[in-house]
This record gives sequence, C-alpha cells and structure tokens, in this order.
Amino acid sequence: MRVHFVKMHGTGNDFVVLDERAAALGLTPARAAGIADRRTGVGCDQFIVLERPPAGSPADAFMRIRNPDGGEAGACGNATRCVAHLLHGETGRDELLIETVAGRLPARMLPDGRVSVDMGLPRLDWREVPLARAMDTLHLDLSDGLLADPAALSMGNPHATFFVPDLAAVPIEAAGPRLEHAALFPERANIGVVQVLAADRLRLRVWERGAGLTRACGSGACAALVNAARRGLAGRRADIIVDGGTLHIDWRDDGHVLMTGPVAIAFHGELDLADFPP
Repeated sequence: MRVHFVKMHGTGNDFVVLDERAAALGLTPARAAGIADRRTGVGCDQFIVLERPPAGSPADAFMRIRNPDGGEAGACGNATRCVAHLLHGETGRDELLIETVAGRLPARMLPDGRVSVDMGLPRLDWREVPLARAMDTLHLDLSDGLLADPAALSMGNPHATFFVPDLAAVPIEAAGPRLEHAALFPERANIGVVQVLAADRLRLRVWERGAGLTRACGSGACAALVNAARRGLAGRRADIIVDGGTLHIDWRDDGHVLMTGPVAIAFHGELDLADFPP
C-alpha cells in the first residue's frame, strides 16, 4: 500500500506525519520505528499519526506520537505546532484544537507564520512526573558526572532539568542515556541541560526519551523555563535557544505554559508500507 506522508520540522525537531483519519493504515509500533529509522526509513525524531478525534470531542484531530523506537509519547510541543499548521492549511482557521493522550492542546496561528500552543499546566508533584519515590521535585537526588541536582516536572511527559554554568562542557551524549534510564524514573525521562544566559534567555539541549539528542524539544523548553523560574533563575517569560533555533516560552499567571515558534515543511513523499513489516 502506497501512502502519502509529510516531513516537517519545528526548530529542527523533525517529524514524519501520516494521516489515518480516512482509514486505518496499520501503523504498528514496529512499522513506525522502521519508517523513523534515519538509515533505512524516512527518518525523524518523532513519528506522527493524525486520527479522528474521539466521539464527542471538540478537537480538530487526534495526534498520536511515537518515538523512533516505536514507543508512544504523551506530548510533543513542536509536533503539535506542525500539525496545527497542516490543519490550518485544510480549514483556513487560525484557532485549532488538537487532542493527544496527554490532553487537548489549543493552537493558534500568528500573523508572522509562527504557531503558539497552550501546553497546559505543568505537573509538579512527584507522583505526576512520575518518580519512583517521594521527593521534592525542585531538587532531585540524582547526579551523573558534571550533572547534579535537577528539577523535575511533567508536561504530559517526564522531564528532568539540570542547570550548568557551561553547557558546552557537558557530555550530554554520554550522560543522557544513563539518566534517561535512571531507577528514579519508572517511565524513563527526557533529560534537559540548561545554561542561564539571562533572566529572559536560556540555552538548552535535550536528550529525549526514546529519541536521543535532538535539535529541539518543545516540551523540554517548557520544562526548562518553568524549572528555571521555580528555582529563581529566570522570569516567567523567556527565549529558549536550542540547537535548531529559538522558542519563546510564557508561563502565564494562570499557570498554563505557552510555546511559540516557527514550523516548516521539508518535503512531501510517498512510501510503500509493505517495505516496513508490521
């Protein structure tokens, strides 16, 4: 079966998007992992499937997110912005609502072409992250080499944020896999490393759960700003500089976290699902 896909990215965080709203395509975890493989498939940080929203839902579409290993993720801010861009092209509407396993995410198209997504409330209790045992999420008893004393929260997926004086000195590729699988995280975790450049400017790199080091992580940028603000290292609004560009994060007074940034379509293509065994 030949199917159409779209390759997109938000600040370098790239996605393969397929559409199952008209009919199921048999996009199993194994098939998703095969398509996501950068050597033998199309290649992406996350594999995205558009589905019909559940009955009675006001959402424009349901977005299913899989990591390159085929495992399902609860939230992805950059993917949400990309999907909002596609839905805007279909409907012409600037206000969209996208449903995920982590909840409904409102998105808005801005006049300058960027997309803003309301990522909801950060979950700060240790049970919500989740952690394996009771602990103050502002200071975790966790370290690895140059990395120590992270803060944790969930943005629909678990994040641990480390703060360092010199991001360039941190071997994230080595520490990331160990920390992702630390016993403290029963569902693994995304590992963010932040250098505070100013109260409204942070530099971030993220080792993503199930994906590895990516050029951007939208939920990780949200976690970086919220955890920095909780620590008194930043205000509630900041530009987050990632390897692929800049995201603007606003932790509003009502507690919701807004993420704004650019999106781009890299190319459209077709693939034969028979080439990727289920």
